[in-house]
Amino acid sequence: MTDNNNPYFNNRRNDDLNSLLDEMDTILRRNPMKNVYDDLFDRRLPIIDNPPTQDRPGEETQFDPGNHKPDDEEPEEEAPRKSLEELMEELNNLVGLKKVKEDVKSLTNVVKIMKMRKERGLPQVDMSLHLVFTGNPGTGKTTVARLLAGVYREIGVLSKGHLVEVDRSKLVAKYVGQTAPQVMEIVNKSLGGVLFIDEAYSLVSRRGENDFGYEAVDTLLKAMEDHRDDLIVIVAGYPDKMEEFLESNPGLQSRFNKYINFDDYSPEELLDIFNKMCEKNGYKPNEASLEKVKQMLSMLHETRTDSFANARTVRNLFEKLLAVQADRLAALETVTNDDLCAIVEEDVDKIELGELMR
Repeated sequence: MTDNNNPYFNNRRNDDLNSLLDEMDTILRRNPMKNVYDDLFDRRLPIIDNPPTQDRPGEETQFDPGNHKPDDEEPEEEAPRKSLEELMEELNNLVGLKKVKEDVKSLTNVVKIMKMRKERGLPQVDMSLHLVFTGNPGTGKTTVARLLAGVYREIGVLSKGHLVEVDRSKLVAKYVGQTAPQVMEIVNKSLGGVLFIDEAYSLVSRRGENDFGYEAVDTLLKAMEDHRDDLIVIVAGYPDKMEEFLESNPGLQSRFNKYINFDDYSPEELLDIFNKMCEKNGYKPNEASLEKVKQMLSMLHETRTDSFANARTVRNLFEKLLAVQADRLAALETVTNDDLCAIVEEDVDKIELGELMR
C-alpha cells in the first residue's frame, strides 16, 4: 500500500509533475502561437457574427444597426395609394409642361400595350423604361418622376411605385471599398419603384484616383441589369451636361434612350404658380400687388440664365412676401383675419429683385 505521507513517494510525485511541466514548456516554446489566428478567424468570427439566442436556440440574433425605430414608436403611415385616373388628373393639373404631359401619356400607352402583348403570348420588344429628364431647376422633374412611379405601379410595371431621390453625395463614398455597398443600399431601397438621380452628370464630372463616381456608375449599371423587372432609374440634369454623362459609359447609352425635356416656365405660367401657392395657403394678393408680381416675374424670366430656378424662384418670392407681410402686421395694434390673408402692393415693393436672381 502506498503511503501518501512517505517522503519518498512525495518526492517521486513532485519529480513526475516537474517533468511533465518541462515537457509542456518545451512544446509551447517551439510554436507558442500555433493555430491561434486560424482558430480566431476560421471559427470564432462566424460564430460571433451569427450567435444563437439564449432564449431560442438555433434562432439567429438580429443586431440593430441603430436606425430602427423603437418598438413602442408608431410607424409612419404611407401615403394613400392613388388610382391611375387620379395620378393622370394630377399630372394634367400641373402648370404648363404641355410637351412633358404628352410624352408621359405616350410612354404610358406604350408600356400598357407591351404588357398586354406579353399577357397574350405575342412577341416581345426589348424596351428600356429608364429615362433621362433634362431641364433647368424647378421645372417639375421630381414631381413628374413621383407621378410616373405611381402610374407604373398601377399598370403593373412596378410592384411598389415609390420614389427614392438621391444625388452624388448619396451614391459616392470617400474611401476605397465603400461606394459599391453604398450604391447597392440605395438600389435595395428603390426596388419596386423609381430611383431618381438628380444632377447625375456630377457622378462622372471629376477624374482622379480618389474619386469613385465611375465606380458608382458601374455598380448602378449592373444593378439595373440584375433588377430590370422591378426597378426604373431616372437620371436628371442640364441638357448639355447630361449628354456628356451618357457619353462617358457605353452602358449608359444603351440603357437610357428615352428623353423628356422640361422647358422653362413662361412668365404667365410663373404667375399661375404664384397664384396657386397663394390659394393653397390662404393668401389673397390684391390686383395692384399681383400686377407688380407679374412685372417682377417677367423681368426674372427675361434675364434668366441656365441656372434659372423657375418654380423654386417663385417659391422664394412667395416666402419673402410672407416675411415682409409679417413685419408689417406686427406693427399694428389689431390684426383682422383679412389682414392675415392680404398681400398688398407695399409688401411687393420691399422685395429686392437681385435677391431672387441668386
